[in-house]
Amino acid sequence: MTEQMVDERAAGDPGGRPDRRGLLVGLLAVLLAVLLAGHRVVPNVHGLGSLVDSVTPLLGLGVPPLALAALLRRSRRALLAVLLPALVWAALFGAAWLPPAAGTGPASIRVASQNLRSGNPDPAATVDALAGAGADLIGLQEVDDGDRVDAALGQRYPHRAAVSTVALWSRWPIRDSVGVDTGLGWDRALRAVVAAPQGDLVVYVVHLGSARAGHTVTRDETLAALAAKVRDDHASRLVVLGDLNTATTDRVFAPLTRLLNNAQADAGQGFGFTWPAELPVTRPDHVLYRGLTPTAAGVLHTPDSDHRAVTASFRW
Repeated sequence: MTEQMVDERAAGDPGGRPDRRGLLVGLLAVLLAVLLAGHRVVPNVHGLGSLVDSVTPLLGLGVPPLALAALLRRSRRALLAVLLPALVWAALFGAAWLPPAAGTGPASIRVASQNLRSGNPDPAATVDALAGAGADLIGLQEVDDGDRVDAALGQRYPHRAAVSTVALWSRWPIRDSVGVDTGLGWDRALRAVVAAPQGDLVVYVVHLGSARAGHTVTRDETLAALAAKVRDDHASRLVVLGDLNTATTDRVFAPLTRLLNNAQADAGQGFGFTWPAELPVTRPDHVLYRGLTPTAAGVLHTPDSDHRAVTASFRW
């Protein structure tokens, strides 16, 4: 009797037949590894590919139960198979948990972005948390009570630009601001030129179209429109703040990542999930940039919103 057969009988099969449950664990582990490695080849039909892309970091949660099942079955082959998705996940996402390699030193500019949530019962409390974090620029989305927000921020941030439900509050003068058409039929984004102490900084505050299971067309079109605007914008220093309704792992995010850097990836640690606020499982909220050196990036849990805020600091 071979050593493998002894192992399988030790797992509880009195007839010496292969342990079917162990084989199933191994098969599931291989399938998980294939999905992790090839998630971007899943056809993006009715948004399926985008959905799979967005949840790919969470697929690593499948490794521990598979490993436990392999141990319970005392199946060496199954346990070896489970190593495969673990290694693929680590190769794809392990670097996100390493200490950031971004520049150090004092920050010149601190920014924050927050989806306030339409119908927020106390938007003043939400934005007060952002101001308390020391942001110089605050980009907001779903602003439907601008008066209460302005009352909370006005003294500390005397300069404001607003278009429909997006707005920017700044400690420094805003020399120019215009609405940005992303194809929604109404402007839900703005472009502002902020006169920072070191020079002009172009800031976009954006809320792209919503994405739902089976329906991502509007989001995809608005993201492509934003990428086109940024591509045509020749500002040397530029920051995009907003709820882009797109995870960084989503294939449709690529047009922006080819043009801009991601503050969380460069200066943060971990995935920086922001939605839903109480138990976030994805990151639709972003700080993207060019022409600056990031020194830190993170996530802030603010009251009364269904999104967590994103923050970043930069050196000029």
